[in-house]
Amino acid sequence: MARFSRIEVAMKMAETGIVPVFYHNDINVCKKVIQSCYDGGVRVFEFTNRGDFAHEVFSELNKYVIAEYPDMILGTGSVIDAATAALYIQLGSNFIVAPILNEEMAKVCNRRKIMWSPGCGSLSEINRAEELGAEICKIFPGSEVGGPSFVKAIKGPCPWTSIMPTGGVEPTQENLEAWFKAGVHCVGMGSRLITKEIIKSEDYALLTEKVKEAIKIVRIIKRLLK
Repeated sequence: MARFSRIEVAMKMAETGIVPVFYHNDINVCKKVIQSCYDGGVRVFEFTNRGDFAHEVFSELNKYVIAEYPDMILGTGSVIDAATAALYIQLGSNFIVAPILNEEMAKVCNRRKIMWSPGCGSLSEINRAEELGAEICKIFPGSEVGGPSFVKAIKGPCPWTSIMPTGGVEPTQENLEAWFKAGVHCVGMGSRLITKEIIKSEDYALLTEKVKEAIKIVRIIKRLLK
């Protein structure tokens, strides 16, 4: 059962601004990544459903997070069907993120008041997702769909829309400034933040510093935009 309501999830996403996106089949690696991101200031983390038995890894990871980092909101990404969404919800996922718009997933998530963030690539898809109850719409891959200019264009006629781009987001001043100036709710960040080199070298202290710096950049940008 989810420990956080969909409103709590949405508000915490906006507060921290960055949602790390990560998958690994080794539970120990996942734990170290979670710890490093938490120490860097992250409070919302997306575990992606990418490999065989990923749900088993998530189950153990969620138990670890509940015990060690009870204020960390752990959710699941790369979910593309209602059955898989239900599986992760049963394992305690606090939110479900999809790369596509699947209307059956909305029914499953809404029934349990779980935040559902579907992947959209057009204003029509975003509008349909919002009709189905999506609080935050994901655009993926963010840089290929149209980047910050796409977000800015959407926010013109639909200023109420909350958007989370994933794919092509970088932990740099220039990139983050472009996204947040365009009006994103938050950003999802995977391999540009949690790099293969960091995982291979097990330099988790570096990951913590990268996360701290990225969150600091976002806070400064958001303060200047007020």
